[in-house]
Amino acid sequence: MNIRLLFFASLREKLGVSAEDLALPGEVDTVGKLREFLARRGNDWVSITGDVRLRAAVNQRMAEAATPVRDGDEVAFFPPVTGG
Repeated sequence: MNIRLLFFASLREKLGVSAEDLALPGEVDTVGKLREFLARRGNDWVSITGDVRLRAAVNQRMAEAATPVRDGDEVAFFPPVTGG
């Protein structure tokens, strides 16, 4: 399964990447499992699971840990947005 990952704002700066195409193993089929998979990269990637404020969207729709991830999906991770 292949997906497109997007990282925004301070998360993008922390990880040093704004986008990535990624082939996932078959068992990584939800946003929660994707977070765990990415966190295994270590270092700053642990923030994908460690920061409970971090939001996710699948195909531009807000997503929860149980939201399915399918071949061709776009998954975005971003910190909470504040207004001013």
